[in-house]
Amino acid sequence: MRVIRCVNYGEPRDLAVAELPDPVPGPGEALLAVEAAGLGYVDALFVRGTYQVKLPLPFVPGSEVAGRVIAVGEGVADNLVGRRVMALSNRGALAEKLALPAAMLSPVPEGMSAEAAAGFIVSYCTALYGLETCGHLRAGETLLVLGAAGGVGMAAIDVARAMGARIVAAASTPEKLAAALSHGADMALDYTQADWRKALEALVGKPGLDLVYDPVGGAFSEPAFRSLAPGGRHLVVGFAAGEIPRLPLNLALLKRAALVGVDWGGEIRANPAANLPLMEKLAAWIGEGRLHPEPAAVFPLEKAGEVLQNLLERKSIGKPVIGMTA
Repeated sequence: MRVIRCVNYGEPRDLAVAELPDPVPGPGEALLAVEAAGLGYVDALFVRGTYQVKLPLPFVPGSEVAGRVIAVGEGVADNLVGRRVMALSNRGALAEKLALPAAMLSPVPEGMSAEAAAGFIVSYCTALYGLETCGHLRAGETLLVLGAAGGVGMAAIDVARAMGARIVAAASTPEKLAAALSHGADMALDYTQADWRKALEALVGKPGLDLVYDPVGGAFSEPAFRSLAPGGRHLVVGFAAGEIPRLPLNLALLKRAALVGVDWGGEIRANPAANLPLMEKLAAWIGEGRLHPEPAAVFPLEKAGEVLQNLLERKSIGKPVIGMTA
């Protein structure tokens, strides 16, 4: 089978297609014919070897996968063969076939493409967990999404819209701002401008924001936190800017505001049962037409390294997906 294989930590652009033997499903496993693989910022960090957990070399990158079950191992029901499924794994998605524990597989909602399913799990589960469980977002509240044109930001916009929020999208170029607005944001602002906090205040008025969804970090976090209304919540999702901000904690005291960490992966590792109701709610919202998780672009396997490099350099708009037949 064809795969993308990382044999040395380094820049993702240097990755190339390789050949490996087809995997064989072991006990409790199912073998997928991979149709699509979703890519994210963390996948690129794994390739660089700079994520907080290093994957041992060599490895096949890619953590989100959708496909069809073509074989099962001992102890797995034969009727799983032929079903369309999606799954999350910390490696292995950038391959034409992948063996995974059958317990990790979720059915793809009816009418959902493999490409949408592959780009759906991490960003949408994180968004719903963050906004609902951690942020207690209520209909009518005002939400600022930083990095709004990335895959994580776009998912937050989609989920927040389904929850009835008023959404301000912050991004760095006119193209990205237009993409965020077309995806459902109510307002948009360029947060690379020196006076962006004043522009935000003019958009939302007093007393300010109810919630901040922050996958960016760096210099953007403190102005966003300062823009919260009393009792507001700042959701820490990630640090795509490459810098972990040092927030003066007196701001939380003075604003009676909360700083909340959002780690959906950590939550389901500690409490695996929490994942099922989250996925069921998202699947139901997709069926009702409340969510629209289509990827921004689909690329062939040969372009995976370039796509990962663009994610690192924050050049991507929306969620990129690798299609095995693209």
